[in-house]
Amino acid sequence: MSSEHPIPERAPGPPPTGTTAAPPPDEPAETPFLRLLATGASAEDFERAVLRARAEGAPAGRLAALERAKLLALRVRTELEGRRRREAELSALYATVHDLAGLRDLDAVLRAIVRRARSLLGTEVAYLTLHDPSAGDTYMRVTDGSVSARFQQLRLGMGEGLGGLVAQTARPYVTDSYFHDERFRHTRTIDTGVEDEGLVAILGVPLMLGSGVIGVLFAADRRERVFEHGQIALLAAHAAHAAVAIDTANLLAETRKTLTELEAANEIIRDRSAVIERASDIHDRLTELVLRGGGVQDVADALAEVLRGEVEFAGPDRAPAAALDRSRADGHAVRDGTDWVAAVSAGGEVLGALVLRGHPALDPVDQRTLERAAMVTSLLLLARRSAGEAEQRVRGELLDDLLDAAGRDPRLLRERAARVGANLDAPHIVLAARIEGPPGARADGPQTADTPAGAAPPALAPTPAPAPAPALAPAAARTGAGYDAAGPVAGADRQRLWSAASHLAATRRGLAAVRDGGAVLLLPLGPGDDPAHAAREVAGRLGAVLHVPVTVGGSAPVTAPAARPAAVADAYAEARRCREALRVLGRGGQGAAAADFGFLGLLLADTRDVDGFVHRTLGAVTDYDARRGTDLLRTLSAYFASGMSPARTKDELHVHVNTVAQRLERVGRLLGPDWQSPARALEIQLALRLHQLSAAVVRPPGA
Repeated sequence: MSSEHPIPERAPGPPPTGTTAAPPPDEPAETPFLRLLATGASAEDFERAVLRARAEGAPAGRLAALERAKLLALRVRTELEGRRRREAELSALYATVHDLAGLRDLDAVLRAIVRRARSLLGTEVAYLTLHDPSAGDTYMRVTDGSVSARFQQLRLGMGEGLGGLVAQTARPYVTDSYFHDERFRHTRTIDTGVEDEGLVAILGVPLMLGSGVIGVLFAADRRERVFEHGQIALLAAHAAHAAVAIDTANLLAETRKTLTELEAANEIIRDRSAVIERASDIHDRLTELVLRGGGVQDVADALAEVLRGEVEFAGPDRAPAAALDRSRADGHAVRDGTDWVAAVSAGGEVLGALVLRGHPALDPVDQRTLERAAMVTSLLLLARRSAGEAEQRVRGELLDDLLDAAGRDPRLLRERAARVGANLDAPHIVLAARIEGPPGARADGPQTADTPAGAAPPALAPTPAPAPAPALAPAAARTGAGYDAAGPVAGADRQRLWSAASHLAATRRGLAAVRDGGAVLLLPLGPGDDPAHAAREVAGRLGAVLHVPVTVGGSAPVTAPAARPAAVADAYAEARRCREALRVLGRGGQGAAAADFGFLGLLLADTRDVDGFVHRTLGAVTDYDARRGTDLLRTLSAYFASGMSPARTKDELHVHVNTVAQRLERVGRLLGPDWQSPARALEIQLALRLHQLSAAVVRPPGA
């Protein structure tokens, strides 16, 4: 470093960089060194002043004076540097104390302690271990600058390694070469961890609270280094402040925990008081509802308000099946995801469930409140059923009159229907339902395993004509004492079927009655409704309510039952034929209408809807021909007429065999991949013949 004050007598201009002018002979020997001290020059600059004077031939006395002044100046420089360093260290220590005082989280305090220790001593790594009273050792808690996972997971027993020695003796220890220091006990685990981290020089000071050691603070380098006494004292002072900060953070954490526990206890007390008040409130409300003849929705609304949630009464077919079964078996409300379900039942019959939504955690008192509300709901439903049974009998008598007395006055029929909320001038469908008997005692053969109840059956292959329904005893026609191959249908099952069918009919503004060992329903049919779908839906709903398979046959729509009572009896006969066909074909427990039976539907239905059958079977092909101007229908007829031989078909059509193959591939995409199976092929051939006959009738030859 060059001097900023050149000597004019010896060098009129600034001296070259890196040189120091020799002092004039008449200048005091201390002067150039004072200038160097003032500018903060390096130790080499002090030496250059003496060397320059010696090179210029200064007298021996002058050289001796300069040498003494140089040594004095270097001592002053060393003292000044030490004071500046101590000032910087104290400033850093005070800043550290200030930072630690502002921290409240223990983890943040520990990280700040280690980070500051590394900064104060300028080491490559700093770390901190804490005492574990239960294990009797110390464990690595926080590191800064560490790269070894094994080192970061070390545990040091008392007296083991440098840290264990510090923790045991409560005194600082320092080593400039860890692996060559025999003052402390080396262990394989600790040495391996230190070796993985690459540490060589380590300084450790205790973290003291009173007379106890709570941990050890370390500063370390990956090379040999001598830690000075001032650095040891600095780290010890930092550790003293750090111990106080750790104790303060622990006390604050314990205080927060205590406050949290007190708040939780107060919250439990408040909640318990609120729960008791809610239970008393709902008890009073439910009592009032029963006394004034409230309904199920009133119970749900009151419960929702008290429990502060959404409460819904769900029928047996809408409630979660698994949760409903568990609640019925257990007799208590059960959890279903984030909801609670309480079964509403009476005498073994499931009437539905109260569903509390959006309450994954329910207080036991609130759970009992939900169960009590379910009991009140069952009482209200039973009371309503008693009143409704009279209405059901009226509905049954009206349907009996429609079936048995074709000459009834339409005006009187409309008036009677209006009193029970039915509109007999709208289109209706007649459904014939029958319980399939107890499981395992089915008289009509096992149900097809791969066709679930309520699903549409596939196209049926031709089978022998269904056997007629078993003959009924004369009294059974009106009492419902039906017979199957195993014997009379149980009266309890008939009653349950009638009750479920009546309830279903009432909810849809229809009629229901018991007849011929089963139930008959007359239900409104909307503009877009399908008789086959309605039959499947009713079979599924009745089966779910009764927990036994129920077979349902559906009729074609009856346009206006009041105006044409005789059509109702004909529709019922058609529905029975469909129901018995299902049973004979081994599809008991399902629902179907004539359209579901393919060409057999032409025999079962009264309407003989030939055009509908043809369109259902060949509509995709005829529509394609109409849109594209193709000749797929003629190709299909020739294919079947030629014994399903493409070679003979191409001769019949006078086209190439590849053309036949392409057309048949298109037919397959339109009709489905199974169009050549025996059952489908028979249906398609029958539909082709009926289509040809229909075309011949509509447009005779020569017309």
